[in-house]
Amino acid sequence: MSASTASAHVVLNAGALLLDMDGTLVNSDAVVERCWREWALSHGLDPQEALKVVHGRQGYATMAILLPERPMELNHAENAEMLARETADTDGVVPVASAPEFMAAIARLPHALVTSADAALAGVRMAAAALPMPDVRVTAESVGASKPDPEGFLKGAASLGVDPADCVVFEDSGAGIAAGLAAGMRVVGIGPRAAAHGPTVHVHDLTAVRVDAAGDGSVRLTLTPAG
Repeated sequence: MSASTASAHVVLNAGALLLDMDGTLVNSDAVVERCWREWALSHGLDPQEALKVVHGRQGYATMAILLPERPMELNHAENAEMLARETADTDGVVPVASAPEFMAAIARLPHALVTSADAALAGVRMAAAALPMPDVRVTAESVGASKPDPEGFLKGAASLGVDPADCVVFEDSGAGIAAGLAAGMRVVGIGPRAAAHGPTVHVHDLTAVRVDAAGDGSVRLTLTPAG
């Protein structure tokens, strides 16, 4: 729908919200960094360089970037092992600031989870963060291409019966922001990773987001952009 600015706030109206999980609703950085540092070192790679491309992508896509000459079937095999390790490790998994309040505010409004995690990992992490799992969700099993491909967000919009241009995406990573923009959607960038990737609006965390239901059943977001 529309976007407007009033004083220090930005207002977005939307038919539906599409939510990334890791870094957006759930802070899982501790687990991600543990698992991917171990993987990078086992392949003779610099862990810091690996962590620059991990966020937002499915594991096999990250591996393809870091080991471009390797057969893709090996990436898929190791991705399955990585998902199992990440699913078994919830130490340090917590909600992003104000995520519980945000999820309560949107409970009766159109929304979907669109995550690069598979269904098992998504369930474990949302439960570890004590957040409700949306009824509509697009997980790794649902798509043929990882973010930054827009497929996941387009499927989320289709599942909700909402035009992509009428959706607002919440994302923290460069890959996720690129996916949302490629889907023709507006993107609220959450947290420090989002700042460099050109989201429609960038906020520090979900404390900067107020959610209201509009009279026509749509969503009105009042955002306080990061300085």
